[in-house]
Amino acid sequence: MEGETFLWLIRHAPVDGVTGTIHAADAPADLGARAQLEALRYRLPRDAASYASPSRRTVETARALGLEPVQLDEFSEQNFGDWTGRRHDELAATGGEAYAQFWSDPARGRPPGGESFEDQVGRVRLGLSKIGAGAATLVVHSGTIRAALCIALDLTPQAALRFVIDPLSLTRIDRLATGWRVVCVNQPMI
Repeated sequence: MEGETFLWLIRHAPVDGVTGTIHAADAPADLGARAQLEALRYRLPRDAASYASPSRRTVETARALGLEPVQLDEFSEQNFGDWTGRRHDELAATGGEAYAQFWSDPARGRPPGGESFEDQVGRVRLGLSKIGAGAATLVVHSGTIRAALCIALDLTPQAALRFVIDPLSLTRIDRLATGWRVVCVNQPMI
């Protein structure tokens, strides 16, 4: 790929839904944090390409930031399959061995009908390859940002899962001719 790419990765606003739930793609964003959204909008580059996962919460967050993103499936959150729409406490109580086994190795584990974080890293790698030179904003999920950091830092997927990525935080990475550069991770907009 020709040229350098400068990426502003934004985690979507909090989900307007029940806390502790593995939310589906149609879960809406809670856009009540107007000051955070305005501070984030101020930090974004002008005239940058804009991308988002096709999830409702990422698209709503992008639009609240004044962006009209290209939606790429590669930037979707990890697919939790049969567990989507269910609460973690319910799954812990009724999910049996499959739920416990998943958390013993969350980078490689696959929920029933879902994908592993390792699978997500592969998808995100493909998505990043579609972004050309110049500045780009990506309004995505915490797992997508962890996957991008995994790629940029040559981490194992297990190590990348250690990053905390808060709602409406900014992570900056650059793809340079000589490799990746990490500018900041999980920077809050207060």
